[in-house]
Amino acid sequence: MNSNQDERIAKMSFASVYPHYVTKVERKGRTKAELHQVIEWLTGFSEKKLLELVEEKVSFETFFKKAKLNQNATLITGVICGHRVEAIQNPLTQKVRYMDKLVDELAKGRKMEKILRQT
Repeated sequence: MNSNQDERIAKMSFASVYPHYVTKVERKGRTKAELHQVIEWLTGFSEKKLLELVEEKVSFETFFKKAKLNQNATLITGVICGHRVEAIQNPLTQKVRYMDKLVDELAKGRKMEKILRQT
Protein backbone atom coordinates (compact mmCIF):
# COMPACT_ATOMS: atom_id res chain seq x y z
CA MET A 1 0.00 0.00 0.00
CA ASN A 2 1.33 3.44 -0.81
CA SER A 3 1.47 6.54 1.36
CA ASN A 4 -1.12 8.36 -0.82
CA GLN A 5 -3.64 5.65 -0.05
CA ASP A 6 -2.70 5.73 3.65
CA GLU A 7 -3.22 9.50 3.69
CA ARG A 8 -6.55 9.23 1.87
CA ILE A 9 -7.76 6.65 4.43
CA ALA A 10 -6.60 8.84 7.36
CA LYS A 11 -8.56 11.86 6.09
CA MET A 12 -11.69 9.92 5.10
CA SER A 13 -14.56 10.53 7.49
CA PHE A 14 -15.81 7.56 9.46
CA ALA A 15 -19.36 8.90 8.91
CA SER A 16 -18.94 8.48 5.14
CA VAL A 17 -18.17 4.77 5.51
CA TYR A 18 -20.45 3.87 8.44
CA PRO A 19 -23.72 3.74 6.39
CA HIS A 20 -22.01 1.31 3.99
CA TYR A 21 -21.11 -0.95 6.93
CA VAL A 22 -24.75 -0.87 8.08
CA THR A 23 -26.09 -1.60 4.59
CA LYS A 24 -23.59 -4.41 4.05
CA VAL A 25 -24.46 -6.30 7.24
CA GLU A 26 -28.22 -5.69 7.05
CA ARG A 27 -28.35 -6.88 3.45
CA LYS A 28 -26.87 -10.15 4.69
CA GLY A 29 -29.40 -10.55 7.51
CA ARG A 30 -27.30 -9.20 10.38
CA THR A 31 -28.32 -6.26 12.56
CA LYS A 32 -27.03 -2.79 13.32
CA ALA A 33 -26.80 -3.91 16.97
CA GLU A 34 -24.41 -6.71 15.94
CA LEU A 35 -22.38 -4.21 13.91
CA HIS A 36 -22.16 -1.92 16.94
CA GLN A 37 -21.10 -4.87 19.11
CA VAL A 38 -18.25 -5.64 16.68
CA ILE A 39 -17.15 -1.98 16.50
CA GLU A 40 -17.31 -1.68 20.30
CA TRP A 41 -15.16 -4.80 20.66
CA LEU A 42 -12.52 -3.32 18.35
CA THR A 43 -12.58 0.31 19.54
CA GLY A 44 -14.10 0.37 23.02
CA PHE A 45 -16.76 2.86 21.84
CA SER A 46 -20.25 2.50 23.28
CA GLU A 47 -23.12 2.86 20.82
CA LYS A 48 -23.73 6.40 22.14
CA LYS A 49 -20.08 7.41 21.61
CA LEU A 50 -20.01 5.75 18.19
CA LEU A 51 -23.06 7.70 17.03
CA GLU A 52 -21.55 10.94 18.40
CA LEU A 53 -18.42 10.34 16.31
CA VAL A 54 -20.59 9.68 13.24
CA GLU A 55 -22.48 12.92 13.95
CA GLU A 56 -19.20 14.85 14.32
CA LYS A 57 -17.99 13.40 10.99
CA VAL A 58 -14.56 12.66 12.47
CA SER A 59 -11.80 11.35 10.20
CA PHE A 60 -10.59 7.77 10.58
CA GLU A 61 -7.40 9.27 12.00
CA THR A 62 -9.35 11.01 14.80
CA PHE A 63 -11.66 8.02 15.23
CA PHE A 64 -8.78 5.64 15.95
CA LYS A 65 -6.86 8.21 18.04
CA LYS A 66 -9.89 8.27 20.39
CA ALA A 67 -10.32 4.48 20.30
CA LYS A 68 -8.90 2.04 22.82
CA LEU A 69 -8.00 -0.79 20.47
CA ASN A 70 -8.84 -4.26 21.75
CA GLN A 71 -5.70 -6.14 22.82
CA ASN A 72 -6.83 -9.09 20.66
CA ALA A 73 -7.08 -6.99 17.48
CA THR A 74 -3.79 -8.52 16.33
CA LEU A 75 -5.64 -11.85 16.06
CA ILE A 76 -7.52 -10.40 13.07
CA THR A 77 -5.85 -11.89 10.03
CA GLY A 78 -6.65 -12.56 6.41
CA VAL A 79 -7.07 -10.65 3.20
CA ILE A 80 -9.16 -7.51 2.77
CA CYS A 81 -9.09 -5.29 -0.32
CA GLY A 82 -6.33 -7.50 -1.71
CA HIS A 83 -3.96 -6.98 1.24
CA ARG A 84 -3.07 -9.25 4.15
CA VAL A 85 -4.29 -7.36 7.21
CA GLU A 86 -1.45 -8.57 9.41
CA ALA A 87 1.17 -7.36 6.88
CA ILE A 88 -0.04 -3.74 6.54
CA GLN A 89 2.77 -1.43 7.65
CA ASN A 90 0.85 1.79 8.35
CA PRO A 91 -0.75 1.43 11.83
CA LEU A 92 -3.82 3.56 11.02
CA THR A 93 -4.48 1.82 7.71
CA GLN A 94 -4.15 -1.51 9.51
CA LYS A 95 -6.76 -0.50 12.10
CA VAL A 96 -9.19 0.61 9.38
CA ARG A 97 -8.66 -2.72 7.61
CA TYR A 98 -9.24 -4.57 10.90
CA MET A 99 -12.63 -2.87 11.01
CA ASP A 100 -13.32 -3.72 7.36
CA LYS A 101 -12.40 -7.35 8.02
CA LEU A 102 -14.70 -7.62 11.06
CA VAL A 103 -17.61 -6.08 9.12
CA ASP A 104 -16.90 -8.50 6.29
CA GLU A 105 -16.92 -11.49 8.65
CA LEU A 106 -20.20 -10.30 10.19
CA ALA A 107 -21.78 -9.93 6.74
CA LYS A 108 -20.54 -13.39 5.77
CA GLY A 109 -22.44 -14.90 8.69
CA ARG A 110 -19.55 -15.87 10.97
CA LYS A 111 -20.47 -16.63 14.55
CA MET A 112 -20.07 -13.63 16.86
CA GLU A 113 -17.61 -15.39 19.20
CA LYS A 114 -15.33 -16.10 16.20
CA ILE A 115 -15.55 -12.50 15.01
CA LEU A 116 -14.74 -11.25 18.52
CA ARG A 117 -11.78 -13.64 18.67
CA GLN A 118 -13.05 -15.47 21.75
CA THR A 119 -11.33 -18.79 22.16
